[in-house]
Amino acid sequence: MAHDVVITGVGVTSAIGQGKAAFLAALLDGRSAFRVMRRPGRQKDTNFLGAEIDDLAMPASLSPSLVRSASYSGKVALATLHEAWDEARLGDVDPHRIGLVVGGSNFQQRELLLLQEQYAGRERFLRPTYGMMFMDTDLVGLCTAQFGIHGPSYGLAGASASGQLAVVQAVQALRAGQVDVCIALGPLMDLSYWECQGLRALGAMGSDRYADAPADACRPFDRDRDGFIYGENCAALVLERAGASRRDGVTAYAAVAGCGVAMDANRNPDPSFEGETHAVRAALADAHCAPQDIDYVNPHGTGSPLGDETELRALRECGLEAAAINATKSVTGHGLCAAGAVEVAATVLQMRASALHPCLNLDTPFDQAFNWVREARTRHTIHNALTLSMGFGGINTALCLRLPD
Repeated sequence: MAHDVVITGVGVTSAIGQGKAAFLAALLDGRSAFRVMRRPGRQKDTNFLGAEIDDLAMPASLSPSLVRSASYSGKVALATLHEAWDEARLGDVDPHRIGLVVGGSNFQQRELLLLQEQYAGRERFLRPTYGMMFMDTDLVGLCTAQFGIHGPSYGLAGASASGQLAVVQAVQALRAGQVDVCIALGPLMDLSYWECQGLRALGAMGSDRYADAPADACRPFDRDRDGFIYGENCAALVLERAGASRRDGVTAYAAVAGCGVAMDANRNPDPSFEGETHAVRAALADAHCAPQDIDYVNPHGTGSPLGDETELRALRECGLEAAAINATKSVTGHGLCAAGAVEVAATVLQMRASALHPCLNLDTPFDQAFNWVREARTRHTIHNALTLSMGFGGINTALCLRLPD
């Protein structure tokens, strides 16, 4: 299609691996990293489960002064974007024709909490960078400063749909001709114990049932699920108009053929069958794709009791039961704002590998009618994929991805 946008660069940092090669290997092997979280500021007389990055390697070419002043979310964003930037050879593109959309908000809560505790009673000595760091635009500034991006760059909040919403916005900017290249970044959302407690109080975050068995706690679409399990994740995706740029060694992972966005007109965290169905149908229509053409679905799949059921109802209503389906969060955990971008990355990496990762802890799917990928990786050629994200506040997104010509 004339308006196809292609993905030419991918960067991933996750608790299961830094860099797309390590990430994909762990994903296909079904190697998770869940445990009782240990990062300072994550616990206060609590034992929240999650998956945390063990050692973050920073590329030597990054600015030392920017790295020193960056929060943990900022450091992870710089390292992740570096991988995607180099793969897509964006140094050869006019920096005024490169845009950046940072998906999400409230990225640096844990670090802000630690600074507030460190400077309590001596606020006059608070380091000046706090004046920038508490704003989400700090990540936009960090990335544009490091990589010399001069095109339109901004943040876009959509709760757990933010990462995928950033991809949608990047596609729209490219279709409109505003830029030649647009980067969608889903940054690490660095939770403190306050956010963890709030999400537990909502009934969204698990797990009571598997408190003593962290590896078993994250179980999207299983009958014994009791909420999502957090995971530190970040992904960067380089998008450009198909055929608009010819750079040696740069190839497309996939084309973003269709986008769908629907709002529920609802502040609350409960899912909407109508909203999800509308987003899926809008993405299929935009891609001129029939349901039977979709051979793989990467769902939102958090492990929420109501959310998982609603999502499968919507997929069934849209005629997508025959497509292969797994749940990336079963391996990576839920990256919240980053999740949608990470799952687009997981989808295109599986497309290139012609393989699907297992869905962990899917012992008893509550709906057996779907074509589940369960205990082990599966060889599978993906011609057309659908990936979904939903966020608090009634935000529903869907993307159709297809193998490039």
